[in-house]
Amino acid sequence: MAASLLRLHFHDCFVNGCDASVLLDDTVNFVGEKTAVPNLNSLRGFEVIDSIKSELESVCPETVSCADILAIVARDSVVLSGGPSWEVEMGRKDSLSASKAAASTNIPAPNSTVPALVASFQNVGLSLNDMVALSGGHTIGAARCPTFSSRLQGQGSPDVNLAFIQPLQQLCSEPNSNSITARLDLVTPATFDNQYYINLLSGEGLLQSDQTLVTDDYQTRQIVEAYAQDPLLFFEDFKNSMLRMGSIGSGFSEGEIRRNCRIVN
Repeated sequence: MAASLLRLHFHDCFVNGCDASVLLDDTVNFVGEKTAVPNLNSLRGFEVIDSIKSELESVCPETVSCADILAIVARDSVVLSGGPSWEVEMGRKDSLSASKAAASTNIPAPNSTVPALVASFQNVGLSLNDMVALSGGHTIGAARCPTFSSRLQGQGSPDVNLAFIQPLQQLCSEPNSNSITARLDLVTPATFDNQYYINLLSGEGLLQSDQTLVTDDYQTRQIVEAYAQDPLLFFEDFKNSMLRMGSIGSGFSEGEIRRNCRIVN
């Protein structure tokens, strides 16, 4: 669940800023973001946010926004998984609308190239270094077979680790493979650490967008190597990048504090 809650915050911030738009259900006025391709059958943990919001509303009505809850829960998920802590900036407002179209185009795809990843992050004001650091969130969690199908091709390439790829090919050839998942980090799947970067250097990145960081770009490979060697450097950069990501958009100045995270007031 920790990875799911971290992903909720990430997917929210990349669509018009960190304003809890991802939590809104569809209405007659707009189609929300939950059914966008990057989110459908991927995002989980909505009921956790609902429960937290309900508790807060019973004590301090219309005081803590859903967007702030997402930011805090993302931080706590990292901490409880063994990762770094940081002081979450508070004061976000919740959006009055959501956009399936924006969610479909703004969130980086799991088969992205380095230039595509860089463009997605630059679009929201984040750097190449932020991109590599935030990719380290894939040290926890899992992904469904369709999201890493591109990694199961090209066995003749010298960059392919067959010992890693072949079991995945077998796993994803099973019936109903669309719903089958694999761990993003097979070594320490529930621990927030720098093992993700060590895995990439061994050709064991589950997503194409992960493995491309070491195979297709010298700059990103250098950062991966630095994080693989120095977990404290990764922790420091990750928390700073999370703070920068958490400030994306106009959520601090526009919107409302929802009473229910799924609907506008």
